[in-house]
Amino acid sequence: MEKIKVAVIGATGAVGQVFMWMLADHPMFEVDYLTASAARANQVYGSTVHWLLPFEMPHAIRGRVISEFNAEEMKARGVKIVFSALPSSVAAEAEPLLRDMGFFIFSNAAAMRYHNNVPILIPETNIETLSLIEDQGFPKRGFVVTNANCVTTGLAMAVAPLRKYGIKEINLCSYQSVSGAGYPGLSSFDITDNCIPYIGGEEEKIAKEIKKILNFNPIVDAYCVRVPVMFGHLEAVWLTLEEDVSVDDIIQTWADFKEVPDLPSTPKQPVVYDSSNTFPQPKYAFWGTPKGMEVYTGRVKKQGNRIGFMLLVNNLVKGSAGGSIQNAEAFVAQYGITQS
Repeated sequence: MEKIKVAVIGATGAVGQVFMWMLADHPMFEVDYLTASAARANQVYGSTVHWLLPFEMPHAIRGRVISEFNAEEMKARGVKIVFSALPSSVAAEAEPLLRDMGFFIFSNAAAMRYHNNVPILIPETNIETLSLIEDQGFPKRGFVVTNANCVTTGLAMAVAPLRKYGIKEINLCSYQSVSGAGYPGLSSFDITDNCIPYIGGEEEKIAKEIKKILNFNPIVDAYCVRVPVMFGHLEAVWLTLEEDVSVDDIIQTWADFKEVPDLPSTPKQPVVYDSSNTFPQPKYAFWGTPKGMEVYTGRVKKQGNRIGFMLLVNNLVKGSAGGSIQNAEAFVAQYGITQS
């Protein structure tokens, strides 16, 4: 199959770098157009990017030239899918414009997440909501599909298969890496040897998004803490359930939670449990196949009708760029788009 031409807008930031890394040798998509700030236009990607990921920049993207944002030029070059790593304030203007020009936008930004006809898509948990793009006018018009906040993504993955037990309440504390603040993010003077017990807007996003994604209405209480770790968000979760469920039931339910077929970026086992009392840890954030797309769980506990566990999500991969790429794969699989 001829690869589908895509654009990455905001390609030099932390999330943009993950897009470029994951798309460097993707079986379905080919990056034809990449943008960054106007100051970087016409610069060579490998020379201007401060590479943040814990492995070498792929050779295939080092020589790519950054373009100035020009929607008409993207259209002329045959770009169909746009991956957006824009800040929400910029995305609020750019993404509706691109949608109205007929592009298919897969966005990390929160700007359009809460529109009723815009899915917050995680293919393993709510693939049925992809049909909301038809309420935006597809196939005659373009559309926007968003992914969730990175903490919410990990939570939704672990909680989705447990809905059958009746979830009445979710309590969590998140321990979030500094890469989640973007680049440049927090001052080293603020985060070194320190934890910051507040991340603006994060707790509200989790409560709002988990309900929309999983189409249920539990009580949700969260604390979000920024910690001096580079990659990976750790979460301590307690669920209050309607049913009396054993620890073994929870572990088996995760084991039975299988991949969405035919999506190259989906791991065969989306939620991976380990019984070690030191699992999971942020240093495992880029484990798995594909790297960073698995959600790890551990330390399951039972207290009455409450189940507790720890989880780890790679905030830049599954929780951001990798989730958007997976969403685009799900769209192609369901609607059959090709480059021709």
